[in-house]
Amino acid sequence: MKRVSSGSSFEKTIGFSRAVRISNLIAVSGTGPIAPDGSTASPGDAYAQAKRCLEIIAEAIKEAGGSLDNVFRTRMYITDASDQDKIGRAHGEYFGKIKPASTMVVVKALVRDDWLVEIEADCYVTKGNA
Repeated sequence: MKRVSSGSSFEKTIGFSRAVRISNLIAVSGTGPIAPDGSTASPGDAYAQAKRCLEIIAEAIKEAGGSLDNVFRTRMYITDASDQDKIGRAHGEYFGKIKPASTMVVVKALVRDDWLVEIEADCYVTKGNA
């Protein structure tokens, strides 16, 4: 088993890894729009927040030995249904050709009040597709 950390303070306090690889599977935990300094990236901008989540996810997958091409499922948790097109556009920029199974769910709130989106991803990696 390989565990990947993104350095988020939430990983230590809650007790989780950004991603875990077991054999050919990589699971990426729910990923919020955390800026490198630990603050919330792009407050109020759902599109930019989604892009930041996806950047963190892509980095974690790469560190675990995979690529975005290996993603077969994503889940997007959003706090405002009116942001679905903005968040969907960011998702499409990363996954438009890959087309993983995907879910977008509106939730009451996320861990931080200024987070508009949180995203998870699952991958399947073989020697030929890493």
